[in-house]
Amino acid sequence: MVVSNSRTNARWALPNLLTYARVVAVPIVVGLMFWPEEYWMRWTALGIYAVAAITDFFDGYLARVLSQQSALGRMLDPIADKLLVSACLMMLVAEQAITGFSIWAAIVILCREILVSGMREFLAELRVGLPVSTVAKWKTTVQLLSLGFLIVGPAGEEVLPGNQMIGTTLLWVAAFLTLYTGWDYMKAGMKYVED
Repeated sequence: MVVSNSRTNARWALPNLLTYARVVAVPIVVGLMFWPEEYWMRWTALGIYAVAAITDFFDGYLARVLSQQSALGRMLDPIADKLLVSACLMMLVAEQAITGFSIWAAIVILCREILVSGMREFLAELRVGLPVSTVAKWKTTVQLLSLGFLIVGPAGEEVLPGNQMIGTTLLWVAAFLTLYTGWDYMKAGMKYVED
């Protein structure tokens, strides 16, 4: 089978390379989080996580500016986002950076990600797009910030006292925005569900 040159070029376009980098960052960040008592590892995890989070903005922006939008990028971008958020949330719960009632905030975020992914897959079969709302973009920003504070964890307390409380508070803000946007997407998708 011969692969067209344009398709090959799209695979290696800069926006897609940034998305690949975000996928590769996931196991590295998670691996560094296995040793919470090693503060330098937490700072390294935060640095890699921050770069990965920033690529979430730049891959889409560059794809539009450089006219390098591709089917691969549209498919892989949300997957990379969900891998990064889900893996970090699970590690933070496992190491008890997220505990007690706050675990519900993490569950809400994970459930919404699964719900929206399923809805997008269903609507894709009907050739219906589910555009990202402005509130959803704010939700993503708050969510990424909250995880950053929680990833650095106790190491961050030495620089910014109350670091973990800020992270937990932002996690709850993200959870409430998640509920709102999840309901919004659900309503939009239900219009296309036949009885």
